Amino acid sequence: MTTTFLLVRHAAHDSVGSFLAGRSADVPLGSAGREQATRLAARLAREDIAAIYASPRKRTQETAAAIAAISGLSEVKTVDALDEVDFGSWSGKTFEVLNSDPLWRQWNCTRSLVRAPSGETMLDVQQRIMALVETLCPQSSGGGKIVFVSHADVIKALICQVLGLSTDAWARFDIAPASISAVSAGVWGAKVLQLNETQDAAR
Repeated sequence: MTTTFLLVRHAAHDSVGSFLAGRSADVPLGSAGREQATRLAARLAREDIAAIYASPRKRTQETAAAIAAISGLSEVKTVDALDEVDFGSWSGKTFEVLNSDPLWRQWNCTRSLVRAPSGETMLDVQQRIMALVETLCPQSSGGGKIVFVSHADVIKALICQVLGLSTDAWARFDIAPASISAVSAGVWGAKVLQLNETQDAAR
């Protein structure tokens, strides 16, 4: 029996790339992000989606709601395992400020060893996302697909695990806003089916 997980990064908020949203505030989607979510939902309507799970953050909830509406699903299940990295006291700071912090620079070089101040390591993140995958695999009938709406680093932690890479390899691939990656898993193991499929506005 094989379960396919469609790994969706939330669509964009208005300040994506300018500050570390983290868990510090409930950042909603911006106008461009809502358009991304609409295109993303239309793309996923072609899939046989059995369930949608989402991070508690508002930006993920709004993205998941758009997918659920067009897929005919009445429920989005909120799970903490898909939540953004707990960046502790870094949350809410601009990247300009963060780049002057030696620990932040070390975090981006060796995420397997560095803990965010009063927060998580990437190994903590990887452990919780893998535990969710392991829990859901036996529950799946194998006929449908499960959507995870989460955050870039959480998705990267899962991809790294499946590919047998250290979490320090996080910077070697992109997970763009409103992108779809896919992993299949079963008793035989797991493999990556696709990575960072984006929904171009021109399509």
